[in-house]
Amino acid sequence: MLGSSWLGSPLVASATRFASAALADEADLFGLGVASGCLGADGVVLWTRLDPAPQHRQGGFGDLSAAGLGEHRPDNSRESLTISDPVVVRWAIASDEAMLHPVASGAVTAAADDGHAVRVEVGHLAPDRWYWYRFAAAGSRSRIGRTRTLPARDARHRRLRIAIASCQNYEHGYYAAYRHLLADEPDLIVHLGDYVYEGTWGKDLVRPLGLPEARTLADYRERYAIYRRDPDLQAAHAAVPWIMVWDDHEVANDYARLTPEWLHDADTFARRRTDAYRAWFEHMPVPQAMAPRDGTTRIHRALTVGDLATIYLLDSRQYRSVQACPRPSRGGGNAVEPASCNALADPSRTMLGVDQENWLASSFGRSRTRWNLIGQQTLMAPLALPGPAATPSRVRTDGWDGYPVARQRLVDSMTRQRLSNPVVIGGDLHAFYVADLAAGPHPDSAIAAAEFVGTSITSQAPGQGYYDRVRAANAHLRYANGTQRGYLRMTVTRDRIEVDLVGLDDSRRADSAARIQSAWVVEDGRPGAWPA
Repeated sequence: MLGSSWLGSPLVASATRFASAALADEADLFGLGVASGCLGADGVVLWTRLDPAPQHRQGGFGDLSAAGLGEHRPDNSRESLTISDPVVVRWAIASDEAMLHPVASGAVTAAADDGHAVRVEVGHLAPDRWYWYRFAAAGSRSRIGRTRTLPARDARHRRLRIAIASCQNYEHGYYAAYRHLLADEPDLIVHLGDYVYEGTWGKDLVRPLGLPEARTLADYRERYAIYRRDPDLQAAHAAVPWIMVWDDHEVANDYARLTPEWLHDADTFARRRTDAYRAWFEHMPVPQAMAPRDGTTRIHRALTVGDLATIYLLDSRQYRSVQACPRPSRGGGNAVEPASCNALADPSRTMLGVDQENWLASSFGRSRTRWNLIGQQTLMAPLALPGPAATPSRVRTDGWDGYPVARQRLVDSMTRQRLSNPVVIGGDLHAFYVADLAAGPHPDSAIAAAEFVGTSITSQAPGQGYYDRVRAANAHLRYANGTQRGYLRMTVTRDRIEVDLVGLDDSRRADSAARIQSAWVVEDGRPGAWPA
């Protein structure tokens, strides 16, 4: 077991104060921060990525001689570095915030082929408690991170507070949302995709990168390294464990399986997707079981929080059928009139893929928790898009409206197996939505579940007039507002879930204030969302 000399650094318990106080002793090697993720009741995933040359946006070692760091050989000496050298990284996890009482420790090798990313799966921990961890290499120490194990599966758990985030375009604003999110003291952060953006879009960019669209492993690594140097994002990763799935922009806009949005890219897209998946895995605190193999990786999973809640995380990109009725020369999404697109009714079309659908149905059947939170990328409830006067409404083929039969299969699985208190959560749309998800194919059917979609952390949205028209055209939408960036705050107890829609005053300011835009409640045994 490692001694405490390189571990100790007194910290305070509050997540907000912890995040600001737990800075690295040296920012060179650990300039991309630390992070953790959930394995279960007895284990966590610890992550970091060595970054001794911060001037290189790609992260990793880059031009090491210019960094003036010397060589990082496996014995952690510093004598003349080469880019391909492996680096031995020590780690420790402790039961106290001063890290005076380590409970496990060890050493791993950060390899150049992995971008010098480090992933440690720590087991044999006590359930439902906080731990603190740190890395060290070549004379440098990381900041101290804080993580938490889940309650035991059979434990009678009374309260879970989670924050739900998505769509954090670096160029569109600052990550002030994470500062406010940490002040809420969440047990867990759930990220539902668009962690990075592969290209530039939007107007009046706040933090322009001036980069071409990402297409190679080096390009995607560069995006993650830039995003991960943001201090508010780093603080959120260091203070709380995360669980996450991807959406499209971690690879490319509106892709489906191996079909890109622009068909002229089809010949090279498989290689591009492979590189993007690899970069995502290198930078996320997820289990080694999610490592890409043959260009694919399974990221969908379910986590059980005592007897209180099961959280399902779904992948709606890797296995989906290609979007129906695309525009000429393009794959990707489209807005179509349902009557003009017969493919929408094809029962063979799938959003999740057959294997994932079957896994989800089996998981529903095994659930014994009071609440079941289904995390996916977008709005599951139908969304009619109003057009000009006297014209039929349209639907987005990139969302669940493009896969209505598959959506009905999922809802039927909930109701057939009498899934206890299902609640659907999503992102993608850069606006807050609250909806009643119907049990049948028509929105006026009985309510099967409440649904909440969080707005973006920073990514831009249309004006509120658009959302007002959408709300008027969809009676099952209880709320639709895209005026603010922010996140969802969800407090799960045994008799209810309280959901706060937290919006920033101005995501273009790093010091923006935040406030609750709207508050809702879901009650045990009463499907649907109700104003708090």
